[in-house]
Amino acid sequence: MDITLALGGGGAKGNSHIGVIRRLEKEGFRIKGIAGTSFGGLVAAYYALGYSPDQIEDMFSLLDQALLYGHAPGEGPSLLGLAGVTHWLQGSLSDRTFDDLKLPCVLTAVDLRSGNEVLFSNGPLVDAILGSIALPGILPARYIGDQELVDGGVLDPVPVAPARSLAPKLSVVAVVLTAPIGGPAQSWNIPMPSSFPRPLMDRLSKMRYALALDTFMRSLDIMGRAVTQYRLEVDRPDVIIRPRVTEIDTLDRVDVHAVARKGEEAVEEALPELKRLFTWRKRFRRVMGA
Repeated sequence: MDITLALGGGGAKGNSHIGVIRRLEKEGFRIKGIAGTSFGGLVAAYYALGYSPDQIEDMFSLLDQALLYGHAPGEGPSLLGLAGVTHWLQGSLSDRTFDDLKLPCVLTAVDLRSGNEVLFSNGPLVDAILGSIALPGILPARYIGDQELVDGGVLDPVPVAPARSLAPKLSVVAVVLTAPIGGPAQSWNIPMPSSFPRPLMDRLSKMRYALALDTFMRSLDIMGRAVTQYRLEVDRPDVIIRPRVTEIDTLDRVDVHAVARKGEEAVEEALPELKRLFTWRKRFRRVMGA
């Protein structure tokens, strides 16, 4: 049962992608191509390099999540930096490029200067990942040539069309991490240094600018849900897998193992639909061959 995967963005929620892939493999699905944006792009790149879901989970669980978002010299303006993330990526990926991948893979970002989606399928993996995960205003944009790159989820939160382009005859399974339209808007908790005094953090959270930022973030949450829904309706993946991760904030420090299990549970829920899809395809082929 050959498929392609489209892995959506969602920050810390994206650890559930690991469990999705692991369970799909256990059920006999063969992933022949993978596209991802933001955290989905991070998982996609490592999986396409040949890392198993177990290896990716172990690698991510060993990260000190408190050290990921410091500012590095020369980074553009942003609330948080990517010094820790960049150091880790450079250490684990070095100078590897898309030519080193064992599986067709596309990562997506958005160029603020042209207003267009950017599809990475060649060049250094570190650049592609850092461009794909650059949450606008929260994390610094990635500059490559004349491009100013931010998170691919700005235009396409779940890259179904890029996944389909890798193998047009195969079914596309989309892994969606955003909540459906409707329900209360969610804000973001911006991680602060552990040395930051808690009373001061509490005071800052009640200031006018902090409350205004909260309103802005909750509005972005609703917009993101809507963009996701509209793109799914247009791009029409064959199956949607939706891990139950809406309670996890984008930049939360999480138990990677626990979040990965949520991905496995989501595949369990989607198995009837996945199996119906391939049963229908087999019947169609028999009819066409008769």
